[in-house]
This record gives sequence, structure tokens and C-alpha cells, in this order.
Amino acid sequence: MKIIGLAGRPGSGKSAVARALAAETEVEWIDLDRVAWKTYAPGSETFDRVVDRFGEEIVDADGEIDRGELAIRIFLDSEAKADLEAIVHPAVLDHLLRFAEAHRVGGTKILLVEGALLSSSPHVNPTTFDAILWLDAPDDVRAERLRVAGRADHAARGDNMAPGLGAVVIDAVGTVADVADRIREQIADL
Repeated sequence: MKIIGLAGRPGSGKSAVARALAAETEVEWIDLDRVAWKTYAPGSETFDRVVDRFGEEIVDADGEIDRGELAIRIFLDSEAKADLEAIVHPAVLDHLLRFAEAHRVGGTKILLVEGALLSSSPHVNPTTFDAILWLDAPDDVRAERLRVAGRADHAARGDNMAPGLGAVVIDAVGTVADVADRIREQIADL
């Protein structure tokens, strides 16, 4: 099984391309943002650690972590962001390794792992992946995609993100099919 990381700034097309590729036989996709949210569900060790670090004010009326409130706290403070990543990323990667093993046993040929920070987090072991692909699109293209998706406020997120060492940059301009073809070519070359 090949494990392929898909990283990139918001609006680069990670989710759209991953969905398209995962529709193919023997390809699976995992979105690490969704995994992260599950790791800090109420009652989990990660939930307790996040609340201990950031305070009870980040817990909403339903007893869950208010991701919007948490985002405000970390995007304004690089130390807070690093602290959150140190708490959440190891739990996410543990889940990923279990997920990957289950799919390896199940016969999956390609596991796509979507995660914006895959190529930049110090908590990610790059040897977990056969390749990390950085989807790169100009700011105006990303902004328009995010506007159409109702997430225009995410355009500035990731302004400081760049492909990490070893990441393969993929041109993410064009249709989902165009970008998916570029990714297939890259995977075939591995």
C-alpha cells in the first residue's frame, strides 16, 4: 500500500481532489482535520489536555470544544498553536497508523491522507508516507474556491504555510480532474 499525504493551504483543492480519487477502486481517504476533532471529543484524554492548556472558556454549552474559539486563541499566538499541535498531532498520528494498518490488511492500494500541516508539523514523521504532495494554487484561485464553498474567511489561514522539505509540489490550478491526473502521475512514478 502507498500512503500519500496531501497538504496545502486552504482552497488548494485537497478535499475535492481526495474525494475524486477516493471514488476509485482500492483508494481510501482520511481527512486528518476530522480525525483531530474526534481526538478531542469530550471524555478523551486529549480533550482534557486541550482544556487544561486553553481554559474552560473554549468549551461550548454542549460540553464540546468550540473550534472557533480555539482557532482565535491559536491563530493569534504562535506558542499556543505549537502547544495545541503538540497535544493533538500525536493523537491524530496514532489514529492514522491504526487506520493505515487496517487498510493495509484490507487490501487498499493507495491511502490518501489529507492534512494541511503534513509537510510542516514537527510531530509528523515523514517516513510514514511514500510521498507528501503539496497542492499549490495562487492566492486568487484559492480565494475564489473558498468563496464558492462559503469559507471565504479561511483564505488568510495558512498565509505562513509552505511545502516542507521533501514535499513534492503539484500544480493545483485547473479542474479537479486535471489535478487528480497530476496526482495519479506522481503516484505512478513512485
